[in-house]
Amino acid sequence: MIIANPTVLVLSILLGLLIALFFYRQKRNSHSKLPPGPRPLPIIGNLHMLDLNRPYQTLHQLSKKYGPVYTIQMGGEKVVMLCGYEAVKDALVNHADEFSGRPGIPLFDDIVKGRGVILATGENWKVMRRFTLSTLRDFGMGKKTIENKISEESDFLVQKFRSYKGEPFNNILIINAAVANIIVSILLSKRFDYEDPTLVKLLKMNYENVQLSGGTMAVEKPNPELYFTNENLIMLVNDLFDAGMETTSTTLRWGILLMMKYPEIQKKVQSEIEKVIGSAEPQVTHRKEMPYTDAVIHEIQRFGNIIPANLPHATTQDVNFRGYLLPKGTHVIPLLTSVLFDKDHFKKADEFYPEHFLDSSGNFVKKEAFMPFSAGKRSCAGENLAKMELFLFFTKLLQNFTFQAPPGDTLDLTPAVGFTCAPMPHKICALPRV
Repeated sequence: MIIANPTVLVLSILLGLLIALFFYRQKRNSHSKLPPGPRPLPIIGNLHMLDLNRPYQTLHQLSKKYGPVYTIQMGGEKVVMLCGYEAVKDALVNHADEFSGRPGIPLFDDIVKGRGVILATGENWKVMRRFTLSTLRDFGMGKKTIENKISEESDFLVQKFRSYKGEPFNNILIINAAVANIIVSILLSKRFDYEDPTLVKLLKMNYENVQLSGGTMAVEKPNPELYFTNENLIMLVNDLFDAGMETTSTTLRWGILLMMKYPEIQKKVQSEIEKVIGSAEPQVTHRKEMPYTDAVIHEIQRFGNIIPANLPHATTQDVNFRGYLLPKGTHVIPLLTSVLFDKDHFKKADEFYPEHFLDSSGNFVKKEAFMPFSAGKRSCAGENLAKMELFLFFTKLLQNFTFQAPPGDTLDLTPAVGFTCAPMPHKICALPRV
């Protein structure tokens, strides 16, 4: 009996496995017609082409060569990219049900296990999303009760900023804490002091998780399908805390940084605040009388590009889309950065330009391609709350302070590395106005 060389034997086994995997994938995809894209390498696919710190930039650039709908291979997984307003809207709005799935994400699967609402799938996601929307409404989202909570919290935020007496400070944890207190007040009916060790620890952990990743509400007994389990509700509360804090606080930090970068825009916002609000308490009803401030806030959200790659979607059934056949379970990424920077809809897309949202007479103009909250079935459940928070916090801060960079500091608009596009760590000077 002849014993084969061990190295040759191992290589033969590996080759056999690769061939089997190839034919398995060929069979699995034999009925599909995925859009074209860059040629992948074995094993790694197209990962070698991506800027791993800011992959959304590479993915956007590739659309200029391969079109608004193309396929890229992440390791062994084929992913269909949707780029530009027209393609993203077509999928998420015109084919809302077909693109409402969520694929498994290995980084989170062991923790989430399909629970909560953000990464949940199937009937559990539908039940949890309905429950989330109805519960948030019951707790006052979009009503005067929540507006009052935000106004009260904005007073605490102003006091904290005043305590620095115009000296430089880092605003990350402070703004995170202020925004977190709004969702905490909804979920737990209380607020935390900004220096509370529990809140500080929670915020630091959340901040680190965002950088690394690039049961109280129920009045209801578990139903037969066991959707309302403690584990599911705990994950739901976690989802609401993360989603209700991170994106809004990051947007506010971009707002302050951009006001320091463009002091002439800051002055125009303050002039409108003085004209419409004066020294009174900002209210949501003021927004319709403040088109320039409204435009600035929208442009902060657009330019800040907080969630550039969106969370991945999955097709819930075989779907014919723009001449391609996408099998059920196809991974799809609607690239939000390509929508917010779509030059067909924003003429100075690479610049901070509030006039994107103003007509020639200075009236506020809505833009269809303004999709910071995504769109369709998986759009942000807290969109209305976030809009209210952004307006009330932003106007209260600009009413009370003029923001400047510390002497000698250079203002860098390059986003930090992480799942969300946050500003690089920096210090601000909040100079009291009143």
